[in-house]
Amino acid sequence: MKKLIKLTPILVFAILLSSCSSVRVAADYDKEANFDTYKTFAFFKPGIDKAEINDIDKRRILRAIEAELMAKGMTKSENPDMLVSIFTKSNQRVDIYNNAWGAGAWGWGGFNRWGWGWGPGWGGNQVSTKTEGVLFIDFIDASKKELIWQGSGTGYLVTRNVEKKEARIKEFVSKTMEQFPPVK
Repeated sequence: MKKLIKLTPILVFAILLSSCSSVRVAADYDKEANFDTYKTFAFFKPGIDKAEINDIDKRRILRAIEAELMAKGMTKSENPDMLVSIFTKSNQRVDIYNNAWGAGAWGWGGFNRWGWGWGPGWGGNQVSTKTEGVLFIDFIDASKKELIWQGSGTGYLVTRNVEKKEARIKEFVSKTMEQFPPVK
């Protein structure tokens, strides 16, 4: 029992830490597709060229996808069974915290002729912005030219630190690719 009590703060911290960096994923697929037949892949350049993301991040994403597919036993080929394409979206999230007013504090709105001093006042608003991004990964049957699987990862982006950005991209791809191939 004492060990459980000692471990509780560590478990709570680990849960909070993992929830802060989480990537929400979703996947959809063609139920008629036989995913066991897809052994080779190539990147679909026309689709990737349309993705609205800088070339450095595109290469990071493609390297991460390639590593995930190869870890699943697939090989890159000039004559592939499956084509891989990506596209991205981003949304700016704006949070406004209203620090309305309070009593008994220094601030604007005090009860004196200058409007400043001890008394009821207000603190104004605090604005926070974050960029939330969505990475879509599409797998296309190369012979039929039909979409067979689409996964998406949604989460907050890191833009200031190159190492953190690269790790975040790998996390987006890894979490999204966990659902490929689908389990029927």
